[in-house]
Amino acid sequence: MQADDIPEKMAKTLEFWDCIEQGEYVVSISDLVAAEIEECLEPKKLFLKQKMDEAPLEVIEISDEMVVLAEKYVSEGVFSGKYMDDATHVAAASVIGCTAIVSWNFKHIVKLKTIIGVNGINRFMGYGEIEIITPEIIIEEEGD
Repeated sequence: MQADDIPEKMAKTLEFWDCIEQGEYVVSISDLVAAEIEECLEPKKLFLKQKMDEAPLEVIEISDEMVVLAEKYVSEGVFSGKYMDDATHVAAASVIGCTAIVSWNFKHIVKLKTIIGVNGINRFMGYGEIEIITPEIIIEEEGD
Protein backbone atom coordinates (compact mmCIF):
# COMPACT_ATOMS: atom_id res chain seq x y z
CA MET A 1 0.00 0.00 0.00
CA GLN A 2 2.04 2.92 -1.24
CA ALA A 3 1.02 5.99 -3.17
CA ASP A 4 4.36 7.55 -4.04
CA ASP A 5 3.03 8.84 -7.35
CA ILE A 6 0.84 11.45 -5.65
CA PRO A 7 2.21 13.20 -2.52
CA GLU A 8 -1.23 13.74 -0.96
CA LYS A 9 -2.06 10.05 -1.25
CA MET A 10 1.34 9.11 0.15
CA ALA A 11 0.77 11.36 3.18
CA LYS A 12 -2.66 9.80 3.84
CA THR A 13 -1.24 6.31 3.35
CA LEU A 14 1.53 6.95 5.88
CA GLU A 15 -0.97 8.42 8.32
CA PHE A 16 -3.11 5.30 7.92
CA TRP A 17 -0.04 3.08 8.49
CA ASP A 18 0.67 5.02 11.70
CA CYS A 19 -2.85 4.14 12.89
CA ILE A 20 -2.23 0.49 12.05
CA GLU A 21 1.12 0.47 13.86
CA GLN A 22 -0.57 1.96 16.93
CA GLY A 23 -3.07 -0.90 16.90
CA GLU A 24 -6.11 1.20 16.06
CA TYR A 25 -7.22 -1.33 13.43
CA VAL A 26 -7.04 -5.08 13.07
CA VAL A 27 -5.51 -5.58 9.64
CA SER A 28 -5.31 -8.73 7.56
CA ILE A 29 -3.45 -9.16 4.30
CA SER A 30 -3.34 -12.20 2.12
CA ASP A 31 -0.26 -14.09 1.10
CA LEU A 32 -1.12 -12.79 -2.39
CA VAL A 33 -0.29 -9.25 -1.18
CA ALA A 34 3.01 -10.51 0.22
CA ALA A 35 3.80 -12.11 -3.16
CA GLU A 36 2.93 -8.87 -4.97
CA ILE A 37 5.31 -6.95 -2.70
CA GLU A 38 8.09 -9.39 -3.59
CA GLU A 39 7.60 -8.37 -7.24
CA CYS A 40 8.09 -4.64 -6.51
CA LEU A 41 11.32 -2.92 -7.40
CA GLU A 42 13.62 -1.43 -4.79
CA PRO A 43 13.36 0.90 -2.86
CA LYS A 44 9.56 0.44 -2.86
CA LYS A 45 9.89 -3.26 -1.99
CA LEU A 46 12.12 -2.55 1.03
CA PHE A 47 9.83 0.26 2.20
CA LEU A 48 6.72 -1.92 2.02
CA LYS A 49 8.40 -4.85 3.77
CA GLN A 50 9.56 -2.55 6.58
CA LYS A 51 6.05 -1.13 7.00
CA MET A 52 4.61 -4.63 7.11
CA ASP A 53 7.18 -5.70 9.71
CA GLU A 54 6.36 -2.70 11.90
CA ALA A 55 2.60 -3.24 11.86
CA PRO A 56 0.54 -5.90 13.61
CA LEU A 57 -0.76 -7.69 10.52
CA GLU A 58 -2.39 -11.06 10.15
CA VAL A 59 -1.25 -12.78 6.96
CA ILE A 60 -3.86 -15.19 5.64
CA GLU A 61 -3.45 -17.89 3.04
CA ILE A 62 -5.66 -17.82 -0.02
CA SER A 63 -8.07 -20.73 0.29
CA ASP A 64 -10.14 -22.62 -2.26
CA GLU A 65 -13.24 -20.90 -0.84
CA MET A 66 -11.68 -17.50 -1.58
CA VAL A 67 -10.81 -18.53 -5.13
CA VAL A 68 -14.37 -19.77 -5.74
CA LEU A 69 -15.78 -16.43 -4.54
CA ALA A 70 -13.28 -14.49 -6.68
CA GLU A 71 -14.28 -16.59 -9.69
CA LYS A 72 -17.93 -15.76 -8.97
CA TYR A 73 -17.08 -12.04 -9.00
CA VAL A 74 -15.44 -12.54 -12.39
CA SER A 75 -18.19 -14.72 -13.87
CA GLU A 76 -20.79 -12.14 -12.83
CA GLY A 77 -18.81 -9.29 -14.43
CA VAL A 78 -17.82 -7.46 -11.27
CA PHE A 79 -14.15 -7.91 -12.20
CA SER A 80 -12.57 -8.65 -15.56
CA GLY A 81 -10.82 -12.01 -15.72
CA LYS A 82 -7.50 -10.27 -16.22
CA TYR A 83 -7.90 -8.71 -12.74
CA MET A 84 -8.35 -11.99 -10.92
CA ASP A 85 -5.83 -10.91 -8.26
CA ASP A 86 -8.00 -7.89 -7.40
CA ALA A 87 -11.06 -10.13 -7.22
CA THR A 88 -9.11 -12.49 -4.97
CA HIS A 89 -8.12 -9.65 -2.61
CA VAL A 90 -11.78 -8.73 -2.20
CA ALA A 91 -12.87 -12.36 -1.88
CA ALA A 92 -10.25 -13.07 0.78
CA ALA A 93 -11.43 -10.11 2.85
CA SER A 94 -15.05 -11.17 2.40
CA VAL A 95 -14.45 -14.80 3.39
CA ILE A 96 -12.59 -13.94 6.59
CA GLY A 97 -15.25 -11.42 7.57
CA CYS A 98 -13.44 -8.10 7.19
CA THR A 99 -15.67 -5.06 7.48
CA ALA A 100 -13.64 -3.01 5.00
CA ILE A 101 -11.02 -3.13 2.28
CA VAL A 102 -8.70 -0.15 2.11
CA SER A 103 -7.24 0.62 -1.30
CA TRP A 104 -6.26 3.41 -3.69
CA ASN A 105 -7.15 1.21 -6.69
CA PHE A 106 -9.90 3.33 -8.27
CA LYS A 107 -9.65 1.47 -11.56
CA HIS A 108 -10.80 -1.95 -10.33
CA ILE A 109 -11.62 -1.95 -6.61
CA VAL A 110 -12.74 1.40 -5.15
CA LYS A 111 -15.62 2.11 -7.49
CA LEU A 112 -19.39 1.98 -7.23
CA LYS A 113 -19.88 -0.87 -9.73
CA THR A 114 -17.47 -3.04 -7.75
CA ILE A 115 -18.96 -2.16 -4.37
CA ILE A 116 -22.52 -2.90 -5.51
CA GLY A 117 -21.52 -6.07 -7.38
CA VAL A 118 -19.35 -7.47 -4.59
CA ASN A 119 -21.98 -6.87 -1.94
CA GLY A 120 -24.76 -8.34 -4.06
CA ILE A 121 -22.74 -11.51 -4.66
CA ASN A 122 -21.63 -11.64 -1.03
CA ARG A 123 -25.26 -11.54 0.13
CA PHE A 124 -26.24 -14.20 -2.42
CA MET A 125 -23.32 -16.44 -1.41
CA GLY A 126 -23.91 -15.99 2.34
CA TYR A 127 -21.08 -13.58 3.14
CA GLY A 128 -21.35 -10.22 4.84
CA GLU A 129 -21.25 -6.91 3.06
CA ILE A 130 -17.90 -5.14 2.93
CA GLU A 131 -16.98 -1.47 2.69
CA ILE A 132 -14.46 -0.60 0.00
CA ILE A 133 -12.74 2.65 0.93
CA THR A 134 -9.54 4.67 0.65
CA PRO A 135 -7.07 5.41 3.46
CA GLU A 136 -8.22 9.02 3.20
CA ILE A 137 -11.74 8.08 4.32
CA ILE A 138 -10.41 6.38 7.44
CA ILE A 139 -8.08 9.28 8.27
CA GLU A 140 -10.94 11.79 7.85
CA GLU A 141 -13.08 9.71 10.24
CA GLU A 142 -10.25 9.74 12.78
CA GLY A 143 -10.19 13.54 12.63
CA ASP A 144 -13.88 13.90 13.61
